[in-house]
Amino acid sequence: MTTTGTDGKEQAAHGARPMLMLGLATLGFALNFWAWALLSPLGPRYKDLLGLSASQQALLVAVPVIVGSLGRVPVGALTDRLGGRVMFPLISAATIVPVLFIGVAGQSSLPALLAGGFFLGVGGTVFAVGVPFVNAWFPPRRRGLAIGVFGVGMGGTAISALTTVKLVEAGNATTPFLITAVVLAVYAAVAWLVMRDAPGRTVSPQPLLGRLAATARLPITWQACALYAVAFGGYVAFSVYLPAYLQTGYGLEQADAANRMAGFVVLAVLMRPVGGWLSDRIGSIPVLTGVFVVVCGAAAVQALTPGLMPVGTIAFLTMAAALGAASGATFALVAQVTPADQVGAVTGLVGAAGGLGGFVPPLLMGFLYGELGSYGVGLGLLAATAALTVLLTVTVVRRATVREPARIL
Repeated sequence: MTTTGTDGKEQAAHGARPMLMLGLATLGFALNFWAWALLSPLGPRYKDLLGLSASQQALLVAVPVIVGSLGRVPVGALTDRLGGRVMFPLISAATIVPVLFIGVAGQSSLPALLAGGFFLGVGGTVFAVGVPFVNAWFPPRRRGLAIGVFGVGMGGTAISALTTVKLVEAGNATTPFLITAVVLAVYAAVAWLVMRDAPGRTVSPQPLLGRLAATARLPITWQACALYAVAFGGYVAFSVYLPAYLQTGYGLEQADAANRMAGFVVLAVLMRPVGGWLSDRIGSIPVLTGVFVVVCGAAAVQALTPGLMPVGTIAFLTMAAALGAASGATFALVAQVTPADQVGAVTGLVGAAGGLGGFVPPLLMGFLYGELGSYGVGLGLLAATAALTVLLTVTVVRRATVREPARIL
């Protein structure tokens, strides 16, 4: 293991540069997630135009999620080696290609949309770039909050939810894709010129496969994967499928459903740094235990399909707040107990688990609704999963953190 420059902790403790780097990373996260989520608000439109079934619509919005999730594994490991200064502009520039393809030529058929959505998943890998980048700029006692602030960038999905349908109505089907491509190009140029890796960033000398193998041997990797699959997976699942759920289950108009989904996303985003901040102060385990209990209760209420106002709305917003805080607390835990030269690789695997957690529920919800005509069973399964996650947190994860006291300080 080698290090570059002076001690990163000292650099992070003083001056404005860490905050500038955090701001640029958060902006890059948001813009790439904006691109990553472009298909979700348009899912109902494509369903009507192309005559898609509920399962085909669910598959269309889920494909970018699965690709963006699995892609985080190699991207996180590459970030450990190359640094965020290279990877942020690289991922942003690569995402422009599928955005332009879908906007200009990829909306005429389901196969074309699936192909474009597959490569659009590249934008979702940016999360695995930002966590190790931000982690290197801040000392341990501030990493929970810093990574939580970076997590606000997942609000890029809210940008997509609020603007995509309106831009199509104001212009044409190409408009939101062209605007997103231009914004990504500008960001990639700025990131290349302004971003810098932390002076004390730890660089692993191991090759890619060796780093991934070493990461897989860390207990925290798989424990955090399970936690994040429920926390961020639940957030992703609702952010991509909630419009279809609200339209089908409650008869809302497309724009109204998209706006409500945006409210869910915004609340989850705002709670992510709160989860990190609380973890810095009272520990990740108590925070994770509490928020998963809340998710369990809210999902159980919504499984009964109450009226949307006020009970259904309260249940969904409560889940949004709890899932956002759980996401922040999970990566506060990762930052505290993971060796510095493996944060990127661990982040990649954990981020992949979160994305995979978001891939399965939309498909399952579409299938169950098609078979049963109700979403209640799917939400009941979410409540049961959250209950099992509470049990995992207070047993296996708690014991593992007790065995690693030096890194949790």
